[in-house]
Amino acid sequence: MAGTSQKKSFRGQLLLDSGELGGSFFQRTVVLICQHDSEGAFGLVLNRSLGKTAGEMILADLPESLKDSPLFLGGPVQPGALSFLHTDQFMPEASVMPNLALGHSLDELVEMGGSFSPAKKVRMFAGYSGWGSGQLENEMKRKAWLTHPATLELVFETPPEELWQTILKSKGGWKNRLLSQLPEDLSLN
Repeated sequence: MAGTSQKKSFRGQLLLDSGELGGSFFQRTVVLICQHDSEGAFGLVLNRSLGKTAGEMILADLPESLKDSPLFLGGPVQPGALSFLHTDQFMPEASVMPNLALGHSLDELVEMGGSFSPAKKVRMFAGYSGWGSGQLENEMKRKAWLTHPATLELVFETPPEELWQTILKSKGGWKNRLLSQLPEDLSLN
């Protein structure tokens, strides 16, 4: 029976402002959903830089390899909470998608920054985006978000300030192309 099937999890998906979130914190954001179950969802905004480095903002003895990394604003919830995404060549413990894991422990971050691997990449976030039980599903029904499969390239390689437009254009269709070209403030048009 259709009603008894499990709810769709958005873990490992990117959510993009569909143009419905203008004037809110989430205007033109791209959010990676890291966890999603019946109790709610946890995500990180990938394209909101704080304009500061991890070394400037994190009061811990960070390894040199991480000090100059940009710090991103993961969302409006608990801006003092640290989260990070990391990838490496082989990650059996990957929790978000293949070869991508989410961490919250400063000790783990320091330890990871001290170990050398040419394939390792880390992105750090202050704050996060959270949804209570059923909240994200309701926003999806209202078409507030477009979905797109996350890739390591989109998370780590695509310039964050171009991410929203890049994904919209890649989705195709005239509506997405038009949306990607609109100025942020329509009153300036």
